[in-house]
Amino acid sequence: MTASSTHAAVLGLGRMGTAVARRLADHGWQVTGWNRSPVSTPQDFTVVTDPLEAVAKADVVLLALYDGTACRDVIARIEPALAARAAVVNISTIAPQDAAELAVNLRSSYVHAPVLGSVPAVERGSLRILAAGQAGPAYEVLAALGEVHHVDDAATAAALKLIANTSLAGAVSALREALQQAAVLGLSRQQALDVLALGQLGGIVGRKRDLLTGATKPAEFTVGALAKDMDLLSAASQHPLRYAAELAESPAGPDADIALAATVPPVDASVLAPLESYIRGHATGDPSHFRAAFLPSAHVEGVRDGVFVSWNLDEYCAKFSGGPAYDEATRRRRIDSVDVHGTVATASMTLWHGADTFKDIFLLVRTGTEWRIANKAYHRS
Repeated sequence: MTASSTHAAVLGLGRMGTAVARRLADHGWQVTGWNRSPVSTPQDFTVVTDPLEAVAKADVVLLALYDGTACRDVIARIEPALAARAAVVNISTIAPQDAAELAVNLRSSYVHAPVLGSVPAVERGSLRILAAGQAGPAYEVLAALGEVHHVDDAATAAALKLIANTSLAGAVSALREALQQAAVLGLSRQQALDVLALGQLGGIVGRKRDLLTGATKPAEFTVGALAKDMDLLSAASQHPLRYAAELAESPAGPDADIALAATVPPVDASVLAPLESYIRGHATGDPSHFRAAFLPSAHVEGVRDGVFVSWNLDEYCAKFSGGPAYDEATRRRRIDSVDVHGTVATASMTLWHGADTFKDIFLLVRTGTEWRIANKAYHRS
């Protein structure tokens, strides 16, 4: 079967679906597209308003939809109209369980084929495709889009796609931290990007530099879409995933390109102020710094000499003599992380005090215009 004699239906005409439909049309496939919401922009392929019409003559039905719910809904609508020979190819990013259920329900006609890459990769035909399912016309369509990597089953293909996207989420997170540190050090955005382009983040910097320096252009991959993928991964694994919360709470907003999630400014100095007061309390032994850092109702809790202890602020302050420790010159403290969630924040700190190392975990709250520590728990090793 040649491209010119193959009918392909593309269901889902977002950025990726539209790019896929154009690519196939440009390479000789007869393409009919359909979208759940009306598409007003003229396309280089046929667009219809009825999904049943879109699939009626299709040899390959390609799904480019947002999530598993959308895939199930659309397949339920079109299944009665699918030709006996038609293969359903799903490039959507969905949960492994959803992919497995679709594969069972559609049996041999289903190819789960999530892709690595965005619109530019589609246009170049350089997607990396994780395909699980029987060979046939579906693979001819996929070959026009990029390099096909065969995977054992649909659930594995879906899981591997989510794992691949953690590297993208991680790159966004690492880039954000690098740019924040550069800003605090007084380096310009251009200087920071110049050097980051030479290292491990060079790929994302090269692809996104215009957005990172203030250009306005349509998103290739949105913050919301990547956040959705990280939520799917966390739900599938039942294991915490930091990137899921970071992306979901990004001030860039869900419709922004992922590059804008890396342009979040550093943590405001007001959040760091009580942590810095806490450090001064340890450095000087002056409990007034702890009273400035903590809320009056705060507690400090942990295990001391094998026994759980819980001190209120007065009891904690009473442990300090008003002067620095004899070995203060050798002691070190480091704020490890600060995560702000509206009017609350969490933070961690490591303190090296002589032979002991302390890991402190803080809960902070904003009271009016200032931040204070509500509670602290610690581990001593």
